[in-house]
Amino acid sequence: MEVYLDNSATTRVFLDVAELVKKLMCEDYGNPSSLHRKGVQAENYIRDAKQTFAKILKCNEKEIFFTSGGTESDNLALIGCAMANRRRGMHLITTQIEHPAILQTMKFLEEQGFRVTYLPVDGSGRIRLEDLQRAMTNETILVSIMHTNNEVGSVQPVAEAGALIKRMNPNTLFHVDAVQGFGKARIYPKKMNIDLLSASGHKIHGPKGVGLLYVSERAKIKAINYGGGQQAGLRSGTENVPGIAGMAKAAETLYDQLDQDLAHLYACKQHFIEGVSKIEGVQVNGLPMKGQQAVNAMQSGAGNCSACGGSRDGDWLLETAPHVVSVSFAGVRSEVLLHTLEDVGIYVSAGSACSAHKPQPSATLKAMGVDPSLLTSTIRFSFSVFTTMEELDYTLQILYDKIPVLRRYTRRA
Repeated sequence: MEVYLDNSATTRVFLDVAELVKKLMCEDYGNPSSLHRKGVQAENYIRDAKQTFAKILKCNEKEIFFTSGGTESDNLALIGCAMANRRRGMHLITTQIEHPAILQTMKFLEEQGFRVTYLPVDGSGRIRLEDLQRAMTNETILVSIMHTNNEVGSVQPVAEAGALIKRMNPNTLFHVDAVQGFGKARIYPKKMNIDLLSASGHKIHGPKGVGLLYVSERAKIKAINYGGGQQAGLRSGTENVPGIAGMAKAAETLYDQLDQDLAHLYACKQHFIEGVSKIEGVQVNGLPMKGQQAVNAMQSGAGNCSACGGSRDGDWLLETAPHVVSVSFAGVRSEVLLHTLEDVGIYVSAGSACSAHKPQPSATLKAMGVDPSLLTSTIRFSFSVFTTMEELDYTLQILYDKIPVLRRYTRRA
């Protein structure tokens, strides 16, 4: 059996999305800047995609811009806004657990003279609003907080943060990296005081190499690349029409059946947490306090997860992302377990795929205060609409069989 549980890294493309992309690459392949019929046809695909995303985000289609992916969207949001607003102030705020696309861009902006405050997080991976409030100043021009953490699945209080930011300084721009949250939650930028929002196609069963950036009409932002002036001059370059159309179709599919998909994903998460918690020396990361108490009760034999049954005690699971479970296995190195699972057809991750070729202890887990001995013993399991209970049961059985063996081997070594 092949089991793909690395959906936070990338997702399997929906079949109808793949067929649409092929059609646009082989038949409707015009350049949207061309004035002839094929060019107009390509331009119409982009217009339709903008309408799709505007409907999902409840915004104006003029506020939708397409990029090469989440990283470019994050770079454009941060650098473009910082450079456009630097006369008002040189202070930026983000969190300690952002994706490298944010953290590395913030490092670049520090080199340009900007001052950056990195907000800490609690043990569940969430910021404290009081820390954000203390960090805000009259010089703060931009705050960037991710919606969903890509490693542990913690969900930030985005709406509350947006309200706080605008109450303290209406001119401060609020950017949300929603690469992991888009397609897994309903996000309405205007209602949530979000000025800029990033998303990516390949995280939502669309093609790779395409993303979007929502930019509020009120946001002042500069282009960071130059060329033919496409997309109102903010993002020059011939648009990736197959990717844009494919991403829009994937998003439309997800949001048309979002409630059904969320129920499935949370059921998978509940089932997997209950199963993996039976293993001795296991810690599930990124859970709120009630969730950790529930897991502790399961490990002591005093209860079960009871997360999605509608009980008030189980509502904690709904405070986390539906598709990510981070598990630390004491006494087993991440890469050893990853390849052990790979040998039996199970594909998982030891952390963010974007930093997998530069292995080092997770900054996210360190910021959460995870025991140092577990930093190199953590695996991320991430699910999708294609994940089945049968696949999860197979994975759990392999873990039951292999973890004790790997621990004995580690002790002998």
